[in-house]
Amino acid sequence: MSNRTPRELETRQETQRRWRPPSLLPDPVKEDGYSYRWVRIRFKDENDDRNITSKRSEGWEPVRLEDHPEITIYGKSSGNVEIGGLMLCKTPTEFVHQRNDHYRQLTKAQADGVDHSLMSQNDPRMPVFSERKSTTSRGKRD
Repeated sequence: MSNRTPRELETRQETQRRWRPPSLLPDPVKEDGYSYRWVRIRFKDENDDRNITSKRSEGWEPVRLEDHPEITIYGKSSGNVEIGGLMLCKTPTEFVHQRNDHYRQLTKAQADGVDHSLMSQNDPRMPVFSERKSTTSRGKRD
């Protein structure tokens, strides 16, 4: 006979690592005051010059490999952090806030224009209501 411990009595130590969803793009170590974004530079083996130019004019600058040694295997030929047709870029966080404010104002102006157009067609005999709230509901469980 063997001196085996029954399986029900065996215990396993829990590991300290936690599972997380897979990511194809590595996360850089963030610098204070900068925001990061992956920018498309190629699509189907063709350079996407228009997208690169657009992002650079918005203030996004390529991240150099030597600035992020934790990302060691990508874009060695160009010196930039690249993977799968995407290039890691950074910009001051203040630019991101200014961009978000700009698009928030544009969205508000468009919504106000739609409301104005809708309300200009309002007739007292058949009023038009423009409610700005949404609701969610869930099905009942038995």
